[in-house]
Amino acid sequence: MIEESRRHHPRKPRRGDLPIATIAELAGVSPPTVSKVLNGRAGVGEQTRQRVEALLRDHGYRRPETAARTLCIEVLFHRMLSSIALEILRGIQEVAGSRDCTVGFIDIRHRVAAGLPWMEPLLLRQPTAVIAVCSLVTAEHGRQLTAMGIPLVAIDPVGERFPTPAVGSNNWSGALAATRHLLDLGHRRIGVVTGPEQDLSARARLDGFRAALDHAGVPFDGSLERRGVFSFEDGRDLGRELLTLAEPPTAVVCGNDLQALGVYAAAHEAGLRIPDDLSVVGFDDVDQAAWTTPPLTTVRQPFSEIGATAARLALALADGHSLPQERYELGTALVVRGSTGPPGSRRPDAALRP
Repeated sequence: MIEESRRHHPRKPRRGDLPIATIAELAGVSPPTVSKVLNGRAGVGEQTRQRVEALLRDHGYRRPETAARTLCIEVLFHRMLSSIALEILRGIQEVAGSRDCTVGFIDIRHRVAAGLPWMEPLLLRQPTAVIAVCSLVTAEHGRQLTAMGIPLVAIDPVGERFPTPAVGSNNWSGALAATRHLLDLGHRRIGVVTGPEQDLSARARLDGFRAALDHAGVPFDGSLERRGVFSFEDGRDLGRELLTLAEPPTAVVCGNDLQALGVYAAAHEAGLRIPDDLSVVGFDDVDQAAWTTPPLTTVRQPFSEIGATAARLALALADGHSLPQERYELGTALVVRGSTGPPGSRRPDAALRP
């Protein structure tokens, strides 16, 4: 009789029987709205809150006791570059701190290398929002976060693989300014070392480079273009290829500062002096750019403000607000230092000097 009785009484719903995305669909609201109701946050109309709370009760959801008091933005990195990462985090912290919101970060490089999951632990922590400074975040990851009501904002994403708000700098105008600087100095044979073709920032910088040449009436020479990754090693190897051409460039525009420092190494190997024999321009303005000899002329990205903008967008989404646009671009600035000058008179035996 006991067993028979149990058959006629379904089990009590447990928290998690339905995804938050399904609760949102039933209530006719967005997943972030459900997340705000579940976690006791403001920004939801009273009637909407009551409707969502009724569905949450029906499906056994329970409000975490500390969620209403704790806001947290989690920042995802992969292979953190110290100075860039610190500037981004500084900007995020300035905005988050004004909202009594904590900031956490994780570099997923080691978990990825070891074949360990990194998304599941993140979802279990249930942050208020996630800011991705990482090209490994995919459309599926975005759907998982959305289903949990966790807003996602990307910083300088590699490609347009899934719709999510993104923040970056104006890569096109930065490369345009860098190339015009070299043209104004008198350079006409200008090489370019750029990043992967699928990388949006690399494509924009190459387009800006070509636009500057076109505006100056200087034909683009495909033999002076090299593609690689944004690393010191590729800058060195690709710079070496350019400098051993029968007619090498008198200046090189690089996709980032690491590539530019690699071109420095290639020039040193060839016995060339910067900027007497070769002018070099980078992109980013990392700390090392000002420390190298000679100091590197480069395009400065406002990493702190990029981080602050991403934090403002993430918290606005967490509050249930819609954004007027998906892509936000901040201005860049050319920082002229000692690595650029007028074309020099390179001696024929320059490449043979020790």
